[in-house]
Amino acid sequence: MALVFSLPPPSSPSFSSHCFSISLSSGHQSGRRIRFLPVAATTTTHNRQHSIPLDKSSLAVAEASEEDQLWAAACLRVRSFYDFQDSSYGIHDHKRYLTEREFVALKERIAGKRKGFKRVSCINATLPLSQLSSSANDLCAACKFTSNGEDRVVVGTLDLNQCLWLPEEIAGTKPEGIEAGFGRAYLSNVCVARELHRNGLGYDIVTKSKIVAEEWVLHQMVEAKCITDAYLGHLA
Repeated sequence: MALVFSLPPPSSPSFSSHCFSISLSSGHQSGRRIRFLPVAATTTTHNRQHSIPLDKSSLAVAEASEEDQLWAAACLRVRSFYDFQDSSYGIHDHKRYLTEREFVALKERIAGKRKGFKRVSCINATLPLSQLSSSANDLCAACKFTSNGEDRVVVGTLDLNQCLWLPEEIAGTKPEGIEAGFGRAYLSNVCVARELHRNGLGYDIVTKSKIVAEEWVLHQMVEAKCITDAYLGHLA
């Protein structure tokens, strides 16, 4: 198995994209592979602020499916990708509108209802509310959810998308020739709460996305083998 991973340049104003590829092989026969390609993401110009150091022993990084946690992820994305003037008229209604729009779109992508997406997973990094409540009140209020009776906060999030290319993608070059038919995975909507930058949370969610992508590849290989075996059995 080969992994290639590249980071955006240090001068980038915010964490905007990642790209890497995963190839599974056994002996001389190569299995199907998922390639991760760079995706342009919205960047913000938040003033750099002091980062809160974290004890990551209670950090959980996992795929999200419950609506409560997907809403919290949508809140973090709106909070991260837009600059707001809190004194502006109607700003809270506008924030909620943007969050609802992302929440609905995220649910539809995960459910397979958005054209062009074969599979989508929302991967979140979360911490207990009690660990952050005294140092990041605004983040806790915006991105809190409850899981198994415990209040937690989404502190990092991304989408892992399996498709030939992201619908409406306007940047990058689409593969051609023999690579045009490979299943590829794209990372999008990558963000970490600005109060918690420089704690390795972006690395954690991207690392988890690699693991999930590998599981997708293995699942596809098993499915393909079952179909092939059934076809050969029919011929026999």
